[in-house]
Amino acid sequence: MAIFLLAALTMVAFAANSLLNRLALTDSATDWSAYTFVRIASGAIMLMALLAWRSWRASQADQATSAQGLSLRPPGSFVSALALVAYAAAFSYAYLSLETGMGALILFSLVQASMIAWGLVSGERPSGLEWTGMVAAFGGFVWLVSPGLSAPDPLGAALMALAGIAWGIYTLRGKGAADPLGLTAGNFLRAAPLALVPLLFAAVAGSWNIDGYGVFLGILSGAITSGLGYALWYRTLRHFTATQAAILQLTVPVIAAGMGLVFAGEEPTLRLMAASAIILGGVAIAILARRPHT
Repeated sequence: MAIFLLAALTMVAFAANSLLNRLALTDSATDWSAYTFVRIASGAIMLMALLAWRSWRASQADQATSAQGLSLRPPGSFVSALALVAYAAAFSYAYLSLETGMGALILFSLVQASMIAWGLVSGERPSGLEWTGMVAAFGGFVWLVSPGLSAPDPLGAALMALAGIAWGIYTLRGKGAADPLGLTAGNFLRAAPLALVPLLFAAVAGSWNIDGYGVFLGILSGAITSGLGYALWYRTLRHFTATQAAILQLTVPVIAAGMGLVFAGEEPTLRLMAASAIILGGVAIAILARRPHT
């Protein structure tokens, strides 16, 4: 039961990330590149501070372990860092020209395709119930986001597809992590200087801009819902197959829609309630069809 609660908390963090990104780009003067940099840099600071705190706690019990926790080279890789920056930057920029529903459809379609394809290549063989749950959940998701969709902007669609693939790569590289917090901290630490690239690109193009509200939203997203949320995601991943992890993320649009009802005063619709029920039911079938390892 504990792992399902952790998974639910992680999906709430992902949904909050989407809402914070939308607020930053629509309700503040901060542009996509500045928001991406603030988000990743603040995540790196938060996670490294937690590593230092963990090291201090360990040193109280065993002086020999303190140096490891304070290492300037925590676990992680530049490949994962590059995937993280590619996801965050492409996601933010793509939503400048894509409507919310179309962006979600492209993003989650590519996340599902990349992660499930990797699972199949690596030897996973989903059961009939898992496939049934996946088809039901994805069908409900398409129904949820499809009203009023029009042909997407080609550049925005390509960047959102890149974001979906990059997130799939970042997720899969953390599966089975022995130290989820350390690995996430190392990835964010390496990603911070890489996030300067889109910022410099925007500055040269003359589109760079930032304000206090956008910085606040970036810090909130980076330090809490991204930094801590991604560490929790790596902690959760070991209990699910790649296919199950992909399907589980289809709950994010449902949670985001629920947040819209609570915090933005949006009105519930029959489509939202029915599609959400189908998605959640499909996810439950897919996850429970093969009990996760404990």
